Amino acid sequence: MTQKTIERIGADRTGAGGQPLPFSPAVRAGDLIFISGQVAMKENGEIEDGGIESQTRRTMENLIAALALADCTLDDVAKVGVWLDDPRDFWTFNRVYASYFPNGGPARSTVRSQIMVDAKVEIDAIAYKPLT
Repeated sequence: MTQKTIERIGADRTGAGGQPLPFSPAVRAGDLIFISGQVAMKENGEIEDGGIESQTRRTMENLIAALALADCTLDDVAKVGVWLDDPRDFWTFNRVYASYFPNGGPARSTVRSQIMVDAKVEIDAIAYKPLT
C-alpha cells in the first residue's frame, strides 16, 4: 500500500518586518508540486520598485526559486495562474513572461484582480515532477 503524504517545503519564510508568512512556498503532493502565489518581493520583504517589467522579472525569479526548493525548474511547470492589478499591463507582462518560456509556456490563466500587497502581478504554478 502506498502512503499518501503532503510535503510542505520552505515554510520558514518571513515577510516585511520579519513577520512569519503563514504558508509554504512549495507543496509536494505525490508527483505534483504546487507553488504558492509569488509576487515581486525582495529578500528584505519589500516589494520591488518600478513598473510591470521589473516586477514581472522579480516575480518570475521568485517563482524559479520556489520551484528550486522542490528540485523543479520552469520546464516542469504544467499550469500557471496570473493575477494582474492593471489590465493595461497585459501586453508588457506577456513580453517579459514569454522570455522565460522560449519554447512555449505551460497552460495559463490570467485575470485582473486587486492584489493583497502593493504589487502589480502575482503568479502561482503547478509543476509535474514524478517521485523517483
